[in-house]
Amino acid sequence: MNNSLLSVENLEVSYPLRSGLFGKKRFLKAVRGVSFELNKGEILGLVGESGCGKSTLGRAIVRLENPSAGNILLNGFDIGRAGGKELAARRKDFQMVFQDPYGSLNPRLTVFSALDEVLKIHFKEDVASRRKRAAKLLERVGLDEKYLDRYPHQFSGGQRQRIGIARALAAEPLFIVADEPVSALDVSVQAAVVNLLDDIRKETGTSFIFIAHDLAVVEHISDRIMVMYLGKIVESAPAHELVRNARHPYTKALLAAVPDVKKHDKKSAALSGDVPSPLAPPAGCPFHPRCTRCLDICRSQEPAWQGSKEHGFACFNPEE
Repeated sequence: MNNSLLSVENLEVSYPLRSGLFGKKRFLKAVRGVSFELNKGEILGLVGESGCGKSTLGRAIVRLENPSAGNILLNGFDIGRAGGKELAARRKDFQMVFQDPYGSLNPRLTVFSALDEVLKIHFKEDVASRRKRAAKLLERVGLDEKYLDRYPHQFSGGQRQRIGIARALAAEPLFIVADEPVSALDVSVQAAVVNLLDDIRKETGTSFIFIAHDLAVVEHISDRIMVMYLGKIVESAPAHELVRNARHPYTKALLAAVPDVKKHDKKSAALSGDVPSPLAPPAGCPFHPRCTRCLDICRSQEPAWQGSKEHGFACFNPEE
């Protein structure tokens, strides 16, 4: 039985740049040939350093950015190539939760007005019925119905993010892209929001793409994890398998950077240097300038995807 909901095939996102009026046009390739599948009811983690392209990938999947190439198949329908009314009709199937809970809500709208913007598009009901739906949405994210007539400035960051999650759920989507949904929150609030997303997945069957730079948070909530570097996926595996048996040196370095009071092994060094500019990516393997396991072939050739369907990686000299 096919359990696949979303299939992304060789997706690319590029931005044209020009130096001066008559300068040669160049392209910044933020996402480079990414392919993966999201299953029904699954939480798929996407992790990588800032600037690796993970947020751009998430925005392209929900068509807030236009793909330069590739396909985004949702139940077989290519939303990557859809436009106009065709795309508008499909937007209820995919939503996004944004990183900044302070900037993602309109300060002039009450909670009900913010939710009703979505509800009145997708549900042909009277105001009273939509208000009942809004109250149930707040209840689902752990907030009281009495908050419907309050404004965003009257809430904490964690409460605002819960409202953002309620707004994403309002259209009853098939999947939600959560772009760093806890990175702007206090540590004491992060776990509650992460657990809320997991509870929503269990209750509604909604799939999630959970984007973050904190591998410990991603491991906690995800069924599978993809590791992204300089616009490409370099490793993908079930969450616990990836953490216990990482094969790509970049994944290994990310794991070494996770604080752990029980960790005494200092052999795995954390990352040094910065992510190269996507305007001028290095030849060969994009990670080779920072890799402690670099071979001569890594400097001239880009590694092919290898391993199994469950646990794959792109590396000439993987970790044992």
